[in-house]
Amino acid sequence: MKFSTAALAVSTALLSLSNVAVADPVSKALVEDAKVNVQFRARFEQVDQNSDTQDLTSLRTRLTYQTGDLSNFFALAEVDDVRSTDEEPWISDYEYTEINQAFIGYKAPAETELKYGRQRILLDNQRFVGGVGFRQNEQTYDAFSVQSKGVTNLTAFYAYINNVNRIFSEASGKADHKNETHLLNLNYKANTWADISGYAYLIDNQNVARFSTDTYGVRLSGKGDVGSLKLGYALEYAKQSDGGNNTLAYDADYQLAEASLGFSGVDFKLGYEVLGSDNGNAGFITPLATLHAFQGWTDKFLFGGAGNWDNGIQDLYFTVGGAVGGVKLLAVYHQFESDVGNIDMGDEWGVSVTYPFAKYYSVNAKYASFSGADAGYAFSSDTDKVWLTFEAKY
Repeated sequence: MKFSTAALAVSTALLSLSNVAVADPVSKALVEDAKVNVQFRARFEQVDQNSDTQDLTSLRTRLTYQTGDLSNFFALAEVDDVRSTDEEPWISDYEYTEINQAFIGYKAPAETELKYGRQRILLDNQRFVGGVGFRQNEQTYDAFSVQSKGVTNLTAFYAYINNVNRIFSEASGKADHKNETHLLNLNYKANTWADISGYAYLIDNQNVARFSTDTYGVRLSGKGDVGSLKLGYALEYAKQSDGGNNTLAYDADYQLAEASLGFSGVDFKLGYEVLGSDNGNAGFITPLATLHAFQGWTDKFLFGGAGNWDNGIQDLYFTVGGAVGGVKLLAVYHQFESDVGNIDMGDEWGVSVTYPFAKYYSVNAKYASFSGADAGYAFSSDTDKVWLTFEAKY
């Protein structure tokens, strides 16, 4: 593999800015106070399913340039380029070169920041709104957003989205979803034991009517030390109904209960999550979520980006993690069942090993295995996946 000519040209241009003479406020903002970052992420991924194996090696080059402030205005441009050995239908990484982010920002009084343009939006734990950062092509949003921290311990966020830049290739026809979507999230950190979020996500997807939903919810989480123990919890509830141009009429719930315990450098977590169903007619969906971070790493329950199906999903999971000699270790187990219909949706276990070194670099090896689902469904096939990743950030 090799970097694209376009990516290298942009890299050279951005890095050369440091040699430009600074003579006025504009030049100062564009050069002296500007930040330039370069990232490389190489990955090998293999999928074994239905007695068949697919593998793909890819390299993402990311170039990010952010200006300094000029009368409280600033700008950011970020270009991604991905080269790969091939294109495999089971692996959602594709060759492309595109603008990942490009926005103008304004820093207003009362710790308020406004952005207009293509941007990253990550809310709470990304269960409902995120960037799918694990994949080489990140999900970003063409939007106007405002975030304010003017009230002590309170963060208020609002965004109007007119396009979702999804992880798929342009050739797939699924790369962009036109939207008329409103996102509102209020987060109040009362103390370490009470981190409270309330949200309203009103998605109106012009391309896929099924993705148009109105979701209202509240999340409560916290963590702290009790003697030598590290304790934590998360509780969440949300209600979803059809919204926008959705032709379905339904109501479904989301529920989460999670507890964590850490001692002697080892962390344990037990959780139970339900993406509910309206009596099998429709399920609670999460079309803007970072889906890879939930319901197992093999991504058996993407359902075209909805993250759920009509029968709903119950996920009982357990994780254990820690670090040995600077190496981060994590093991995860999931047991899946439908919310209605008593369908065994299988089990998954996975392990991850990450080693960051020399400040700028990290390597990761990850493996996940899914099996045991009742036969006859789209997710039924036993699946094993392997990822080997090297990342450098400058």
